[in-house]
Amino acid sequence: MGISGKLNHLILLTTVLTTLFVATVTADWDSDLVSDLLNLQSQSKSGIIRLNDQLVSRFLTSTKTPRPYSILMFFDAQQLHDKSELHLKEIRAEFSLVASSFIANNADGDDGDSDSDGDTLDSRGKLFFCDIEFKESQATFALFGVNALPHIRLIGPEAVSLKDDSIQMEQSDIARMAESMAEFIESRTKLTVGPIHRPPFLSKKQLGLIAVITLIWLPFVAKKIFAGETLLHDRKIWLLGAVFIYFFSVSGAMHNIIRKMPMFLADRNDPDKLIFFYQGSGMQLGAEGFAVGFLYTIVGLLLAFLTHLLVRVKNVMTQRVIMIIAMLISLWAVNKVVYLDNWKTGYGIHGFWPSGWN
Repeated sequence: MGISGKLNHLILLTTVLTTLFVATVTADWDSDLVSDLLNLQSQSKSGIIRLNDQLVSRFLTSTKTPRPYSILMFFDAQQLHDKSELHLKEIRAEFSLVASSFIANNADGDDGDSDSDGDTLDSRGKLFFCDIEFKESQATFALFGVNALPHIRLIGPEAVSLKDDSIQMEQSDIARMAESMAEFIESRTKLTVGPIHRPPFLSKKQLGLIAVITLIWLPFVAKKIFAGETLLHDRKIWLLGAVFIYFFSVSGAMHNIIRKMPMFLADRNDPDKLIFFYQGSGMQLGAEGFAVGFLYTIVGLLLAFLTHLLVRVKNVMTQRVIMIIAMLISLWAVNKVVYLDNWKTGYGIHGFWPSGWN
């Protein structure tokens, strides 16, 4: 019994030491991977790491799960940058903004500042932004099953099969640019991206040049204004301006500018086919906004015509005929808007008669 007890203690001690050794080696290996990724990240101006087949094997396929980090990968193809309908350059720029903003917003951990749970300290090592080029890494594209661009995937710590276990970012999130990409990251990884740091629209030199030009032209402009010889004194300009502002408002043009929405998308199943109307409430393309804005503008112009011009016509029969035609056109335009809204969102609009009419 004494020898058996000693043997059991020896086996237990050996097991504990082996477990501690394996855990230490694994922790060191994970730490080396994170350090290598941080080093590659520091060599990139935008913070995006360029991967290839070998690096994908090192940081993803050859590592044991769970990994201590997640990777958000942008799939790129240089030969497709000329296809404007794909907007690869613009999406790559927005992806770069998210990467640089995440790094900048979580840079406090480098100085040792962190929350009580240490999340801030480790955030930069928990998520890495990478891109991969088709010509350089065709094997990786096949591994992920990527056959259409734009394409962005999040590979989490638990992902074993890169194709089945990774999460593809929806086209609506990609089209809505940096802010929507940040929301996708925060919802999937529970990490905080923080505010997006966009470069200013105009540099200080450009602003200074504009100020100088304005000061030079100010006296000449003032002279024209006081003489009443500017376009602002032309009623037709004000009329066209009012119609433009109305169209700009109802077409969602401001939303398109802020979100940088594309006018159309390429069909993923048929690259030669273009999509002008996107079915789903998650996003709105520029073309469908302009289409709805055009229909609203027709109704608005007809209403203005009826209330300001038609009332001056003395012939009652002419008034009635034009009124009926205007009402039919307005009904057609509103019907198209309602149909598009129902097709896009699935919500129906139903008319109800007053209860007293039943």
